[in-house]
Amino acid sequence: MDRLKKKAAGRARRHRRVRKKVAGSAERPRLAVFRSERHIYVQLVDDDEGRTIASASSRCKEASGDGKPSEVAARVGGLLAARAKEKKIASVVFDRGGYRYHGRVKALAEAAREGGLQF
Repeated sequence: MDRLKKKAAGRARRHRRVRKKVAGSAERPRLAVFRSERHIYVQLVDDDEGRTIASASSRCKEASGDGKPSEVAARVGGLLAARAKEKKIASVVFDRGGYRYHGRVKALAEAAREGGLQF
C-alpha cells in the first residue's frame, strides 16, 4: 500500500471511531470538517434527518481570497458561524473528521467559537 492510501485509510479509520460517539441533532447539529490539500469544507449536519443545515467552504466568494491557509480556514469558520446564527443555531457538536486539532482545523474551530457557536 503506498503512502497516500495508507494515510487516507488511517484518517477514515479515525473518523469512523469518532463518529461512533458523535452525532448531531436538529437542536445541536454536528459541525463536520473536511480538509483537502487546497480547500477546507465545513457543514452543520442533522444526523437524525440526514440533512445538511448550513455549509461553508474556502471556495465560497465570501471566504476565499489571499492569505495563509489557516487565515482562510478562520474566515470559513466565521462564515459558518454567521450562517448558523441566521438559522438560530447556537450550540454544535464538533467533528474534526479524523484530522488532528491543529493548524487549519484549529483555526476554523476557534473562528466559529468567536462567531458565537458553542462546542
